[in-house]
Amino acid sequence: MVRGKKIVITGATSGIGLLAAQMLSAEGAVPIITGRNSDKLTKALSLVQGERYGYVMDVTSTEQVADVMERIVAEHDHVDVLINNAGFGRFERLVDAPVEQFEQMMDTNYMGIVRCTKAILPHMLQRGSGQIVNIASMAGKLGTAKSSGYSATKHAVLGLTNALRSELANTGITVSAVNPGPIDTPFFDIADPQGTYVSNVKWFMMPPEKVVRALIKVIDKRKAEIDMPRLAAAGIKLYQMFPRLLDKLIASWLNKK
Repeated sequence: MVRGKKIVITGATSGIGLLAAQMLSAEGAVPIITGRNSDKLTKALSLVQGERYGYVMDVTSTEQVADVMERIVAEHDHVDVLINNAGFGRFERLVDAPVEQFEQMMDTNYMGIVRCTKAILPHMLQRGSGQIVNIASMAGKLGTAKSSGYSATKHAVLGLTNALRSELANTGITVSAVNPGPIDTPFFDIADPQGTYVSNVKWFMMPPEKVVRALIKVIDKRKAEIDMPRLAAAGIKLYQMFPRLLDKLIASWLNKK
């Protein structure tokens, strides 16, 4: 049950993060949302019903993350769940993308999770309970053309998640990964500003409500991982078994960016 749980959600001023706050609140949880823009955070808070709280926090700032997480624990006694959701992507060929773009994505998508987890984990260990949910991606299991930078960050997130799950065995802390395929959210305003990818995969894109329902199930059942949609999950398993064969067979279908 998520009812009554205090759940920190990073990057929650729009998209999956905001919807998660709304749906978790409707289930009786207490969402504690963060975002780096105070105006957007205020607006997001106005869109969430029930008991909820907001903190300005930029996940790329080690100092700010540490300070804000300490404030959250001090003001709310504890955190039951941390949802590491903050992240963004840009779809561009490696040869064309500036190095700074790779650095920025890694700093937010991966190091942001490291910073937030490092800040909250000691408190969870002290209590002997808690859950860390990392919003990764199917891109963390299958790299495709024009997603080298983004896929690398999500591969890193899954590597971290799996290693941390092993480290925290028998501590009372669950470590989970949610790996969605394309979702119909503002993510693509930055990742695909021309709309080429969205146009090509519109039929395959998931409604954000479906992803958040799966996220809530992961929390409720303390599941280790979920891949979605099922068709993509099955395809990933086949790819892991026969990578070169699948490269030849479905390369044109995958390269929709």
